Amino acid sequence: MARTLLLGDEIALPVNTGTATSFSSATVVRLVNTSGNPQVVTVVETQSGSGIGSFTMLGSTTELLEKNASYCVFASSANVKGTKVGFTG
Repeated sequence: MARTLLLGDEIALPVNTGTATSFSSATVVRLVNTSGNPQVVTVVETQSGSGIGSFTMLGSTTELLEKNASYCVFASSANVKGTKVGFTG
């Protein structure tokens, strides 16, 4: 059974590329969409940088996003929250 190691506080994702966050250089981020509506999550190289990719996160779901430490993340709504995590065991 995998366990999640919390490495930071949960924050609402920024809603534009200029304020996108790396979650303190996280390589894994646990995301939760607290809204019942789908939201788009986008990964960029740096704040205001080139896009790496995006995906639609269904309402009321969680995802574990693996990314390069320097990459930043933002969402289409602050209803998406994220936390820097790691794995143990």
